[in-house]
Amino acid sequence: MKQIKYDLENRLVDFGVLIIHLSSGMNSKSYGGMHLAGQLIRSGTSPGLHYGEAQSAESRRDFIHKMKLVLKELNESRANLKMIHKAKLHKSPTQVQSAIEECIELIKIFQASIQTARKCN
Repeated sequence: MKQIKYDLENRLVDFGVLIIHLSSGMNSKSYGGMHLAGQLIRSGTSPGLHYGEAQSAESRRDFIHKMKLVLKELNESRANLKMIHKAKLHKSPTQVQSAIEECIELIKIFQASIQTARKCN
């Protein structure tokens, strides 16, 4: 079980790094590009930080709350990435699409984790 936690933490860190690199490839001359790059940096790097907080939750309720924060930030990142993709604000549409796919996979993982945590007594 400890290995799973480690892998998920690394995956969130890798996602954050992907977001940092992706943001640097945004159209910096566009107001929309600059705005969305800033938003994406905030929402895309925070899931890893919130997940770290969830690992030291004080109760099951606190754990679920912190996991829901991770999910909220991932959902925001997904919407942001979709806007960037549709507005063609990044030089590599394939990189944006890959980030969207990873984000969707992470969302599914956290939705399932939250449901599992709610069922445990």
